[in-house]
Amino acid sequence: MKTMLATSAMAVSLSLASLAGAQDYQPDPNAKPGGNIIVTYKDDVATLDPAIGYDWQNWSMIKSVFDGLMDYVPGTTELRPGLAESYEISDDGKTFTFHLRKGVKFHNGREMTAEDVKYSLDRVTTPATQSPGAGFFGSIKGYDAMADGSATSLEGVTVVDPYTVQIELSRPDATFLHVMALNFSSVVPKEEVEKYGTDFGKHPVGTGAFKLSDWTIGQQLVLTKNADYWRDGVPYLDQITFEVGQEPIVALLRLQKGEVDVPGDGIPPAKFNEVMGNPDEASHVVVGGQLHTGYITLNVEMAPFDKVEVRQAINMAINKDRIVQMINGRATPATQPLPPSMPGYTKDYAGYAFDPEKAKAMLAEAGYPDGFETELYVMNTDPNPRIAQAIQQDLSSIGVRADIKALAQANVIEAGGTPKTAPMIWSGGMAWIADFPDPSNFYGPILGCAGAVEGGWNWSWYCNKDLDAMAAEADSIVDPAKTDERLKMWSDIYMKVMEDAPWVPVFNENRYTMKSTRMGGADALYVDPVSIPVNYDYVYVTE
Repeated sequence: MKTMLATSAMAVSLSLASLAGAQDYQPDPNAKPGGNIIVTYKDDVATLDPAIGYDWQNWSMIKSVFDGLMDYVPGTTELRPGLAESYEISDDGKTFTFHLRKGVKFHNGREMTAEDVKYSLDRVTTPATQSPGAGFFGSIKGYDAMADGSATSLEGVTVVDPYTVQIELSRPDATFLHVMALNFSSVVPKEEVEKYGTDFGKHPVGTGAFKLSDWTIGQQLVLTKNADYWRDGVPYLDQITFEVGQEPIVALLRLQKGEVDVPGDGIPPAKFNEVMGNPDEASHVVVGGQLHTGYITLNVEMAPFDKVEVRQAINMAINKDRIVQMINGRATPATQPLPPSMPGYTKDYAGYAFDPEKAKAMLAEAGYPDGFETELYVMNTDPNPRIAQAIQQDLSSIGVRADIKALAQANVIEAGGTPKTAPMIWSGGMAWIADFPDPSNFYGPILGCAGAVEGGWNWSWYCNKDLDAMAAEADSIVDPAKTDERLKMWSDIYMKVMEDAPWVPVFNENRYTMKSTRMGGADALYVDPVSIPVNYDYVYVTE
């Protein structure tokens, strides 16, 4: 989970409705209010605390229980108003003044105010909360003092009046409105957090379209419609029951019998061809792109990958089409780090052509006429070892002998974040999925100098300070009139990355899920790029 920059360098009041495009999401005229649905998951849910939750299955649940200042048009990556009705931005692009909607109520009946916004931002950035998303707020003035424990409140967040909150940044940040749309930015009521303490995640109270009515650990969670929801006309459903402890194959069988409406874990790989080969079942399959790229990292600090010619040769040696076939065609070959649905993607760039003969010639020119020996790290869960074997075979055709190191996920991550340890890593099972739909999110943590540190996620250990400077310049552009200029800068950055070839981008995985015959709503809602996996606020039943 696209014109995403809804900011301005002008100190004028802007209606976010106008910035979300000429058309915001209108209620579906075919939707029938009411009804209950059943969604299944294999694993139990850890928490519904928006400051803590950060996994596949609780992300959309949290989005349905809570709201932030910003949001996205359902099924898209286009920003739209959330709890903020309008905002202003200062001339220097560093001060955001948000004007809140009036009359928005928490599930406990109390009206939400600017004090709640400040409390929520202070809470997510204080070390005691241990939020995995705290770093997203690094551009807010006073963040560093919060992070090191020398402050208990963000200096840059000020309550102007009950319906106005001002947020001052330490630097211009074109991604800031996206950060305000993340689950981590959800507004929570202080009294409920203090009431439940660390158990707030089991007793969540937000302003969202649904509220938690039952949670039987290890069995089910039940969300019921928030009759006081501030958005008109939604949600449609009366109730969602999330049944946990369901094996994906069992969930599929139950869906086929009409007992399940959405199998949350998707189509089991072992059943994929069977489902797609049955026209009746295939008609209920929903396919959508993800903000995801699967890639091979080439450690630029380890010979011979310290030579760009070697890295470029490796790019030419990999048969991406064959790897896509190995995962039943559930992806498209990648040409660059960004996925096609991400702004800044360079549409006319074909990438490195599959050309083993040219790759061998380049290796010879680089001083390796007989190839070399190396190691390829991979997570030891299917299909990743099989993909690693295909990569190994491709490399052998140009004389590169790669020893596969199939390890548990944690061990691969540790090796990737340890200097001069893993020459090559296939990222499958650990590959990057964007936190928000902006090209900068694919750079800093996994290709920028800041990520090329011990324990970091830049496993190629690639650090180009000139590109870091370009990235910083791009993210300082906050004027929407210069959106195209900013995205062109990001396109240029990724094209220069491809010249240096610290990665072999292999594929962009598509998401496949199913829905029962009675489910209604646009297909995009079932593969929502930011509500991952389903936008439950807008789906409905047809009977």
